[in-house]
Formats: sequence, structure tokens, C-alpha cells
Amino acid sequence: MRTDVLLLGLLVGLVNYLFRYLPLRVRAGSVRPAKRGVTGILLDTIGVASICALLVVSSVPEIVHDTRRLLPTLIGFAVLGISFYKTRSIIIPTLLSALGYGIAWKLLTVI
Repeated sequence: MRTDVLLLGLLVGLVNYLFRYLPLRVRAGSVRPAKRGVTGILLDTIGVASICALLVVSSVPEIVHDTRRLLPTLIGFAVLGISFYKTRSIIIPTLLSALGYGIAWKLLTVI
């Protein structure tokens, strides 16, 4: 097995794990988890975790091939995380992150 495939698998697994684990730790002291329970929190985070995992898997080979795609990809990640935190929906953040990536890529190629 090639090392880059192994490293990509480990990176995706780690990010996916953190997206599922960190909401439990961050919300541990709040009132909301007591009402909804751990299962509710896990189900809420599956959407954003799967989108981020797919984004990492699909973008890392492109970034390795063309390093100019790193900044637009990071902008897409940031838009996804911030908009998911604000809306708690996966539909709008997914669309906004794609838009953010597209605008950043367009601006990067113009400059």
C-alpha cells in the first residue's frame, strides 16, 4: 500500500472521528444535551461529518496535484463549519461552502 493512500485514510478517519467526538465534549456542560441525549447529538453531527469527510477525500488528490486549490478548499471548510454552527442545517452550509470555494477559486485564478 502506498503511504499517501494510508495517510489520506488516516486523515479522513481522524477528521471524521473528531467531528463526531468534539460536539459531545463541547456541549457536555450545556442544558440541551440533557434533553436530547447523546444519540440526538450524534445524529445531528453525522451530516456535517459526512460532508467534511467527502470534501477531504475529494480535495486532497486535487490539492496534491495543484497546490493553488489549497486556499479555496480551506475557505470552503471554513464556510461549511461557520454556517453549520449558525444554522444547524446541512443543506445551506453545503451550498454556501461550494459557493465559497467557487468564488475563492475564481478570485485566485483572476489574480
